[in-house]
Formats: sequence, structure tokens, C-alpha cells
Amino acid sequence: MSWYVYMLRCGDSTLYTGITDDVERRLEAHRSGKGAKYTRGRGPLELVWQEEVPDKSAALRREYQIKQLPKQEKEGLIAKK
Repeated sequence: MSWYVYMLRCGDSTLYTGITDDVERRLEAHRSGKGAKYTRGRGPLELVWQEEVPDKSAALRREYQIKQLPKQEKEGLIAKK
């Protein structure tokens, strides 16, 4: 089973990074207010980047790496997609 690391652009221009095994289901959860607390009230939400990784452990490590990056470097990842 593949896992994904993804970034959402919130309506206030902030970026949210998360992991899931089903990107569309998770995006719908965020949009309906049942996703992360951070994204509630920050819509509209746009999926701007995703990366497939082999397992949950790899997804968690990659998520941590991305969350440590400054916003400018996250924007660079988005631009490369």
C-alpha cells in the first residue's frame, strides 16, 4: 500500500503538510471540516503538491523533513511539480 505526503494551500496563503493513504478522501475530509484542526476555517483549500512514498514510516519521515523547511523552499517543491 502506498502512502502520500501532500501540501495544501489554505485560503490565507499558508501551507499545510500532511500524510495519507488516500489523497482524495483526505482532501474531502479537510474541506468538510473533519480534517486537521489547522485547516478548519482556512478554506478554500487547494491541493498543490503530493509525493508517493512506499509506507507510512517513510511518509512520516518525509512529512517531518518538509515541515522543517522554510516556506520559500516549500514553494520551490510546489513549483517543481
